[in-house]
Amino acid sequence: MAKKTESKKTGKKKAAKKAAPKKSASPKKAHSKKKAAAKKSPAKKTPVKKSARKVSMSPREKAILAIMQGLTRQKESLLKDAAETLNTLPGELNFPDMGDQATAETDRNFMLRLRDRERGLLKKIDQAIDRIKSKTYGLCEACGSEIGIKRLQARPVTTLCVDCKMEQEEEERISRGR
Repeated sequence: MAKKTESKKTGKKKAAKKAAPKKSASPKKAHSKKKAAAKKSPAKKTPVKKSARKVSMSPREKAILAIMQGLTRQKESLLKDAAETLNTLPGELNFPDMGDQATAETDRNFMLRLRDRERGLLKKIDQAIDRIKSKTYGLCEACGSEIGIKRLQARPVTTLCVDCKMEQEEEERISRGR
């Protein structure tokens, strides 16, 4: 009988313990729901501030941002193509026919020249991205005036405005003797 009374007492104690946390848990849940709601409201305000920043961008800044994204894509594409070229270039060219060997060497040299030109373009792309980040992109290096957006879109790595580029080309023609 002692065991039954002990089990009844412990059963009542367990029931009392279970009931007590339920009562105290519900106010905590309500309180935690209020905290969660309070936490959620600032999160909703944050995107509004970000969109306000986007709206405040000038059309020129938006165009420069699009140019930067295009430059980044072009850079990734050039790097991928260069890696593919290095993997596909044959080491030594040995053909039984001299004509075939000459053609293969010409093709190989042509491909290497193209990649060398692309390497130069990669340097210009990196410089343009650095200028965008430092907020000096779109300014002519010769005269300091703004380069037109249409020119930047057509030639994103340019550093000279149309007038300065025309002067430079004219000087090159004169020095060549044309």
